[in-house]
Amino acid sequence: MAERVLLTPSLPLPTTRPSTTTMATISGTAAARMIPSATRATVSLSSSSRSFFSFSSSSSSVSSLQCLRSSPRISHLFLDQRRADVRVSSGRYGTASVTKALASDPDQLKSAREDIKELLRTKYCHPLMIRLGWHDAGTYNKNIEEWPQRGGANGSLRFEAELKHGANAGLVNALKLLQPIKDKYSGVTYADLFQLAGATAVEEAGGPKIPMKYGRVDVSGPEQCPEEGRLPDAGPPSPADHLRQVFYRMGLNDKEIVALSGAHTLGRSRPDRSGWGKPETKYTKDGPGAPGGQSWTAQWLKFDNSYFKDIKEKKDEDLLVLPTDAALFEDPSFKVYAEKYAEDQEAFFKDYAEAHAKLSNLGSKFDPPEGIVIDGSPNAEKFVAAKYSSGKE
Repeated sequence: MAERVLLTPSLPLPTTRPSTTTMATISGTAAARMIPSATRATVSLSSSSRSFFSFSSSSSSVSSLQCLRSSPRISHLFLDQRRADVRVSSGRYGTASVTKALASDPDQLKSAREDIKELLRTKYCHPLMIRLGWHDAGTYNKNIEEWPQRGGANGSLRFEAELKHGANAGLVNALKLLQPIKDKYSGVTYADLFQLAGATAVEEAGGPKIPMKYGRVDVSGPEQCPEEGRLPDAGPPSPADHLRQVFYRMGLNDKEIVALSGAHTLGRSRPDRSGWGKPETKYTKDGPGAPGGQSWTAQWLKFDNSYFKDIKEKKDEDLLVLPTDAALFEDPSFKVYAEKYAEDQEAFFKDYAEAHAKLSNLGSKFDPPEGIVIDGSPNAEKFVAAKYSSGKE
């Protein structure tokens, strides 16, 4: 988007180089760069997390990470790299053109998505990417109007102040995996990158196309991180009441709570990170990726409605059922949707896609305000190769 300033043709343009003062005036707020801020402290993560969003990564390459600062590739992990560029040109009519960068560059978003797909194919980190996006967005409080105090999807999870929250144990691994992509595409905000990775992970695992939009603005420093305690627990005294307390605070309803719970069809819970699950089962002892943990479903890298079927049947002791999972079939209101999704995968996919998109937008400040769509339409049809295999050249 460009703001154009037309100078009167009868007034001659200066032929000498503008003074420093003049350049400062031209630059103004449109050319201002956000000053990077960084934390110097070593990340220390709790292993006693009790997060509801506790699906974990299967990547073996990041399991022993000790400190974000130890790698030069992520030495500026905590920096806000949002830029605003200014271009001044003169022509016949003395036109000065000022170009202000959006929060994220659409072309770089598309390219970053392709790199994320390759990362998913090689690291099997679909569950971890979904958890990262959800935890960045899941701090939203609808009762707070001011940004970024209201929380939500704003990239704050890249800072140590939020990473060290117990519910975020292990998410430093997701950041390390994504940082080379962030380095490559500096025109993409962290807030957008986290949500792009989560939505792409769902789709690449066989799930529905998520009607996403981008252009989220990043917070600039750790002082803008939300306080600990906004994310849901996996084993509260009253699971159904707890889920409603947390998700209603975000503006979500019972149907959306149950639909989003279905993402547990992916991933495993590791007792050393979440405090839940077995060290390994017959479904996880051989990976893929790092072995171990306990999954909710037998095919824990396939997005389908198995989660609801398996909880309903409760026949396999090697499959995990958290108190918040069991509540979906115990609470009368939740049960209506859980039963429906166990029988109708298409209905689950439709409701999940809508709920995921809603969650990913919570609390975000978009630039431009209407957001950026990189698929032509937020409801673009998922590509099905068989539909194009008619033999035509």
